[in-house]
Amino acid sequence: MQIQTLLLIILAVIIALVIVWFQYFYKNKKRDKTTVLLSFLRFTGVFSLFLLLINPKFKSKSLSVEKVNLTILVDNSSSVAKNKASIQKAIDQLKSNDELADKFAIKTYQFGESIRSFDSLSFSDKKTDISNALKSISEVYSKSNTVAVLLSDGNQTIGQDYEFYSEQLNFPIYPIIVGDTTKFEDVRISQVNANKYAFLKNKFPIEFYVSYQGNKNVSLPVNIAVNGKNVYKEQVKLSNSVSSKKINTLISATEVGVKTISINVGSLENEKNIVNNKKTIAVEVIDEKTKVAIVSTLNHPDIGALKKAIESNEQRSAVIIKPNAKQDVLDDFDVFVFYQPTASFTTVYDFVNNKKVGVFTIVGTNTDLVFLNKIQSKFNVNTDYPTQEVLGVLNTSFSRYDVSNFQADNYPPLLNSSGEAIFSGIHESLLSMNIRGVDLSNSLLAITEPDDVKNAVLFGEGIWKWRLQDYRNHQNFENFDQFIGKLILFLSETTTKNRLNIEYKSVYEGVGNAKVNATYFDETFVFDSKAKLVLKLNNTKEIPMLLKGNFYQADLSDLEAGDYNFTVSVEGQKINKSGKFKILDFDVEQQFLASNNNKLENLATNTAGKVFYPEKIGELISELTLGSKYLPTQKSTGKVSSLVDFRLLLALIILSFSLEWFIRKYNGLI
Repeated sequence: MQIQTLLLIILAVIIALVIVWFQYFYKNKKRDKTTVLLSFLRFTGVFSLFLLLINPKFKSKSLSVEKVNLTILVDNSSSVAKNKASIQKAIDQLKSNDELADKFAIKTYQFGESIRSFDSLSFSDKKTDISNALKSISEVYSKSNTVAVLLSDGNQTIGQDYEFYSEQLNFPIYPIIVGDTTKFEDVRISQVNANKYAFLKNKFPIEFYVSYQGNKNVSLPVNIAVNGKNVYKEQVKLSNSVSSKKINTLISATEVGVKTISINVGSLENEKNIVNNKKTIAVEVIDEKTKVAIVSTLNHPDIGALKKAIESNEQRSAVIIKPNAKQDVLDDFDVFVFYQPTASFTTVYDFVNNKKVGVFTIVGTNTDLVFLNKIQSKFNVNTDYPTQEVLGVLNTSFSRYDVSNFQADNYPPLLNSSGEAIFSGIHESLLSMNIRGVDLSNSLLAITEPDDVKNAVLFGEGIWKWRLQDYRNHQNFENFDQFIGKLILFLSETTTKNRLNIEYKSVYEGVGNAKVNATYFDETFVFDSKAKLVLKLNNTKEIPMLLKGNFYQADLSDLEAGDYNFTVSVEGQKINKSGKFKILDFDVEQQFLASNNNKLENLATNTAGKVFYPEKIGELISELTLGSKYLPTQKSTGKVSSLVDFRLLLALIILSFSLEWFIRKYNGLI
C-alpha cells in the first residue's frame, strides 16, 4: 500500500472522529450508553464512506515456475509406414522418461498435410508438409521457451522448403531420422508438366524428367500411353555424370473427354523401388474456349488481376483491347469486361447490345456516370457522391450459382464514388456494401438478367488488392480466381438459371481428395437448407449429401482410383444433375525409398539442434536433460487488489446510518 493512501486513511479516521465528537459530545453533558452506541454507528458510517472514496489497494506478488515446452512432431505420412515400430518405440521412450517430464512440458502432435493433436498413428496421410508443422509450433509457442523433436524421414511433398524456412525459427529442432539412409540405385519419373485442358484437334505439350541415381551407364526405354494406347517411345541413356534428362513432346487431342496419360520408364536390374518408374496424369480435351475482352482506356492493376484470374482456367483466354476496336475484332469474344466506361465506349456498347452477350461492368472513380446511365438501361447510378472506401459483404443466399466456397470477410476496401444503384429489371446482389462498419442494402456486386442477357456490375475499383490478400491468406490465388471464374462462366452461359447446381473436378489427383458440392434453391430461388440431396454413384451406391453452411457436400475420399459417374437428385423433386470424374492412382509418398538425412541435418544445424536416430534416443534424452541449457524459468506475477469489497462497504454504510436513525427515532432525538 502506498504511503499516500495510508495518510488518507488516517485523515479519514480523524475527520470521522471530529464529526462524531462535534455531534454527540460537544456541549452535550449527557453521555450514556445510547450516546456511545450512536457515536460508534456514526463513526462507522462516516469512516466507511471515506474508505469507499479512497478505495485503498495493495499489491501482491506470486512466483511460478514455467517449464520449457518440448514439442514432439511425428510424421504420419505413408512414406514412413514401414518404420512405424521404431517410431512408436521412440515416442514411448520420450513420453515415459521421468527426467524429461520433470524438466519439460511435453506436447505431442502428428502431421501430414496439416498438423493436429497426437492420437493413434495411422500413417495414412498422402502428403507431407514439414514446414507447415514447424510454422504452427512457432506461432503457438512464440512467447515461451520451446524445443522441438521431429520424427520424420525428411521427405516433404508440399509446402515451403523446410530447410530454408528453418532460418526463420527461433527454437532448436532435434530431428530423429527414421527410414533407410542408404542410397540405392534408382530410376524414376521425377516431374511431369502438362496442361489440365487441351482443345480438340490441337496438340498439347507434355514435359517430363527422367532421373537416375547410381554409378553405372544405363539405357532405358521411355514410353507414353493415352488411355492404354502407346503414342510415344524413346530410349534414354543416363549415367552418374548425366543423371537427368528432360523430354518434351506433343500429343494429339483427337477426342473430347478426360484422357489418362501414363508415362513409364523401364526398371533397373534389382531396383528396389519401381513405384516411381511410372506417373499417371489426366488431361481433359474440350471443344471450345471462352474468349473474354477486357475493354479499357486506363492502365490499372485491376486489369492485370482480372486477366490473371480469368486465364487461371485454361478454358478461358482474356485480351485487353481499346473501346475503339473494329467489329471483326469484337466478334471473336464471348464475354466483355468494361472497365470504368466513358463516352469513348459508345461503339462497343452498341455492339454488345446488338449481339446480346454477357457484360461485366466495373464502376470506379474514373467512370463517366452520366454516360453510363444514358448508354444502358439495366441500372441507374446516383452521381455527385464523394470517393469513399467500401467493404463487400457476401450474400450467402445468392441463387444464380454456387458461391459457398468464396470468402470475402477480410478483403480490403474498394474505392467507390457512386451512389446507390437503382435496377430496372431482374437483379440479385452477390455482394452488398459495408461503409464504416455499417451494413447497407446497396449492391456492391450485382447480377442482372434483363431480356435473358446476363450482366454483372461492380461498384468499386481496387480488386487487385483482393487477389493480393488471397495470396497473403492462403499462399495462392484460388479463392479470388475461382470467384472471378465462376462469374465469367455465368456470363458466358446462355441457359437460364438452375435451382440445382453441382461443383466438382473432372480429375482428382490421388485417392482421398474427391468431393462433390451442390447448392439447391426453392421455387423463389432462396437457398433451401431443409432439402435432402442424395448422390448416386455408378447407379448403385447412394450417399446422402451433408449440409455445410450454405451448400451441400458429399465426401468421396474413401473411393479407390478409377472412373466414376454420379447423379445428384433432390428427394421429393424431379430435379437432378449428373457428372463424371476420374481418380488417379497416385501416392506421392510412395515415390521415396530412403530418408532425406541431408536436409534434416541442415535443419538441425540452422536451428542449433542436433540429429539423432531411433536407436540413439538415450543420447537425445541426455542431451536435453543434462546441463543448464534448458532450465525452467521462474516468473513473478504482480496482482493489485482492493483492500475491501465495495459491496460490503456499501452494506456497512447503509446498516450504520439506518441503525443510527432508528435508535435516534426510538429515543425521541429526532
